Amino acid sequence: MFLSDLDELEPFTTLDGSTIREIAGPAWTPAQRQSLAEATIPVGGATAAHYHVETEELYFFTAGKGRLRIGDAERDVHAGHCAVIEPGVPHKLWNTGDVPLVLLCCCAPAYRHEDTVLLEPS
Repeated sequence: MFLSDLDELEPFTTLDGSTIREIAGPAWTPAQRQSLAEATIPVGGATAAHYHVETEELYFFTAGKGRLRIGDAERDVHAGHCAVIEPGVPHKLWNTGDVPLVLLCCCAPAYRHEDTVLLEPS
């Protein structure tokens, strides 16, 4: 059995500018086809608009509030919301609240920098 502990994971910054802690992924766990990470957007922060060529993403928000753009649609998001982002669809996330915006991000196939296409500077 493999277990990871979020409290023991080192954060790193992805190409879109978010800070993540990878909970599971093929680089270091038995997971082969997907990855799961906790992402944090600081107060006043935002990700760079981007898309993934192959990867489908699920964003499940666990804390804070923000604004999410997927394609041409924009919505306010908060803890308890789950967004599905299809491959090839541009997206961007802003923290509009007064606490960090925290979300779980599931990627299938697993997240890779090489699959991320930036549409603006990060």
